Amino acid sequence: MMCPFCRHDETKVIDSRTSQQFVIRRRRECLHCERRFTTYEKIEESTLRVVKKDGSRVPFERDRIRTGLEKACYKRPVSAETIENVISKIEADLYENFEREVPSRYIGEKVMEELRVLDKVAFVRFASVYREFQDVNDFVEELEPILRGELRDNGA
Repeated sequence: MMCPFCRHDETKVIDSRTSQQFVIRRRRECLHCERRFTTYEKIEESTLRVVKKDGSRVPFERDRIRTGLEKACYKRPVSAETIENVISKIEADLYENFEREVPSRYIGEKVMEELRVLDKVAFVRFASVYREFQDVNDFVEELEPILRGELRDNGA
């Protein structure tokens, strides 16, 4: 590992920790200038491809999930750390259940499952785009199970 400060190519690892799923955080020290820095190593999995609705295939990108979650959770009480945890959970599920290809529909449904538990407003926002709601009736159909569940939880 090359030191980012003096460009010397010998460093030692001081500490190693797993920070997120598939990521290892290493604290390093340069053997030449003795400055310390942190590196993150991501375990490289075989490339997972997403099969889109039209049948085309594109490489899996966790940032696409992040973008959708951030838009859905905009101005909602959901931290960036929580969003990152959801992304990691979904990514782990994908690599656990699929070897080479995953349908985009599966990813969308997983995101909706997580949002349904995390934040109801974010869930409806995401669902409205993902399911391509055309009118208010589409919203009502998606909200009815949520509302029935809340009424049951409140003892009504």
